[in-house]
Amino acid sequence: MAAKTLFHQISLKETFSDCQDIFVNDTPSFFQLLEAHFDISDYIPSVFYHAFYQSLGRKRTYPLTGFLSALILQKIFSIPTDSLLILFLSLCKELRDFCGFSKVPDASLFTRFKQNFLPYIELMFQHMVDYTEPICQAIDRSLANMLTFDTSGIELYVSENNPKTLNSLIRRLKSFYKGNPDVDPYKMAYGLMPSQAASCPDAKQQYINGHFCYADKFAILTNGLGIVRHITFLDDDFKHSHPEMPVEKKSDSPDEDKSVGDSSSLKPILFDFFTLHPQFHPDTFLGDSAFDTIETYGFLKDEFHFSRALIPYNPRNESTLEKVDYNIYGYPTCPKDSSLDMKYAGHCHEKGRSARDKWTHHLRL
Repeated sequence: MAAKTLFHQISLKETFSDCQDIFVNDTPSFFQLLEAHFDISDYIPSVFYHAFYQSLGRKRTYPLTGFLSALILQKIFSIPTDSLLILFLSLCKELRDFCGFSKVPDASLFTRFKQNFLPYIELMFQHMVDYTEPICQAIDRSLANMLTFDTSGIELYVSENNPKTLNSLIRRLKSFYKGNPDVDPYKMAYGLMPSQAASCPDAKQQYINGHFCYADKFAILTNGLGIVRHITFLDDDFKHSHPEMPVEKKSDSPDEDKSVGDSSSLKPILFDFFTLHPQFHPDTFLGDSAFDTIETYGFLKDEFHFSRALIPYNPRNESTLEKVDYNIYGYPTCPKDSSLDMKYAGHCHEKGRSARDKWTHHLRL
């Protein structure tokens, strides 16, 4: 009897966990693996080298590759602060040698590096997207050809994010409107709070991850493997560079505001992404129900040439028409009798109306 061969799909999560285990249990081997398979200098644009070494006018004590390697390892191992990263560098000789540091930089040097060379760091990661695309294609072509869009926010340290501020307002509203069941104190509190933090204009009021907060909103594009392809902060600079974006008007519905903001930012973000990476040709778009609009489907197909768009149905788009069900093959059934399958009757585009696909059925006699 032939032996049964078992195959196990290796995931990125398992690979990441293995790297962490090797780092903890066998630090020298971990850095030997990194040196053998990863050279940070391959990903640094020449303009970054020029800006880093020419800005000082003399030889630098700490190399560019050292700063970048240290900051990347900081993210890999979830080291939360620069001060803790510096402690790791001080205690681990293998880490210092890998970064090329003869001595450990102080916190101010890391801060100035990130502030002074932010545009070049962004450019480097844009180049890394191009380098990693062939790897993603080799892992799984169908997943690599998917593009997923989502938005989130980074909560900032502002007084408006203190839970006591919002909770106090909600309690007062609940007490005042106790006898009025038609009033939603949470929506009312959302409307009464300022649109942005007083101390930081980038901290905009949002409803993310199930709670109110003041955060710096960003949009992220990933492929089907979960690999990040593009990140854009939806700040004032982004809006100034894309004047075609509509002015966001705050309503009393946080969910509605989020949907409107997400849908209006999709097109300019996709435009920026494909401008930076014109060689990319993903065929499937994945998004949430905020993108369930005729306009979105149109520009995804006609302007960005996606062949498929997988977007959940948005209940806010419900009309007065009767609900249509679907059979096991995905074909619609008659709203009057779900046992009757509809038949495709062609595509039509009447003047002044959006393009439509017609479906009909033959009544049983």
